[in-house]
Amino acid sequence: MSESPLMIKSKAFALEVIRACKVLREAKCESALINQFLRSGTSIGANIREAFCAHGKADFVDKLHIALKECSETEYWLELLIESG
Repeated sequence: MSESPLMIKSKAFALEVIRACKVLREAKCESALINQFLRSGTSIGANIREAFCAHGKADFVDKLHIALKECSETEYWLELLIESG
C-alpha cells in the first residue's frame, strides 16, 4: 500500500506522542492523562490507515471522521497537560 501524506504525517505525529509520553512519565506527570493522550494520539493514525482499507466510500468517510474525533480528543488532553503544568 502506498502511503498518502495523511498516513505519513499521522504516523509521525503518533511517534511524537509516544516520545512525549516517555518524557511525561519521567517527569512523574499524572498517569491517567498520559494514558489518555497516548491512546487518542496514536489512534488518529490507526483510523486513517484503516480508512485506506475501507469497504467503500461511506466506510472511508466514517473512519476519517473517527480520526477527526480522535484529533479533537488529543487536543483536549494536550490542553490539560499544558494548563496543568
